[in-house]
Order: sequence, then structure tokens, then C-alpha cells
Amino acid sequence: MSYKDKTDLTPEEARDRVWELAEDINICMFVTWDGERQRARPLAANVDRDAHAIYFLTDVTGMKDDQIERFPIVTLAFADTGGNKYVSLTGEATVSNDRAKIGELWTPDNKAFWDSKDDPDIRLITVRPEDAEVWDSPGMIVATVKMLTAAVTGAKVELGNNRKVTM
Repeated sequence: MSYKDKTDLTPEEARDRVWELAEDINICMFVTWDGERQRARPLAANVDRDAHAIYFLTDVTGMKDDQIERFPIVTLAFADTGGNKYVSLTGEATVSNDRAKIGELWTPDNKAFWDSKDDPDIRLITVRPEDAEVWDSPGMIVATVKMLTAAVTGAKVELGNNRKVTM
């Protein structure tokens, strides 16, 4: 365990927790680089640990496709603020027109953006996570009690698990 890790989780347990939280939280801020600035936008994540991938449906007209082509390293930031749980993943992204995978990932919710899974403007972004960091607290009530106790006693507060892992 490095000095920055605050956890008793093994690397494998931390990886398991990263995948679990990413799937549970589902919506992430998808961060790209355009050569001058980082750009972030919320996207629904389709997590597939067995494939070691996180998939996103996107529109061909979006700027993120061009940004990924030029600068394929992206960051995905997941936040469950109510549960005080956070995950950040970094990895390489690719954009494709894999119609079979698009059809597999299609849900009725996607009708808010496209008419059907056959819309020619839908593209698939695949992110292969390379590293991650997880912050996992027992919840806001417990965290608040621990912070108040630390403030009164002067002790250092331990708010839960934090670990960096290679994916």
C-alpha cells in the first residue's frame, strides 16, 4: 500500500469495487482533451467487466469523436454524492460504427436522442480502463459523525477507502 492509499482493500478488491461502483452509478462525466482544454460531458456508461470495457453511445455530430481520434486518452468520473462514493478511471477510447454492439446496447431510453438503433448517426465509444482511483465512504451520516468527532477530539478523520489501482 502506498502512503496515499487509505484502505485495507487488496488491489483486486479495489478493482472489483471500481467496476461495481461504475456500474451502479452509471452516469459519468466523460472527459476528453481538444488540444487546448479538457472537455467534460455527462454520458450513460454501459459497463462490461468481462470485456474490460465501458461502452457509450454517442452521436457522430459530437465533437468528442474528433477529440478521441486525435487524443484517445480519456477520463471517466463517476460520483454518487448521496452515498459519498466516487470513481475516476483513465483509459484509451476508440470510436466505431459497430452496428451489432450498438444494437446490443440499445434501450428505449435512447429514443430521447435517436429514432431507433438503426439511426446512421449513432456511434460507439469503447473505453478500455488502464488505471483508476476509488473513494468509498460508509455514507454521509457516518462521515458527518466521524468529522464532528474528529473536530471535537482533534483526531484525524478516516472517511473510508481510497486506493489507486491499475486496471
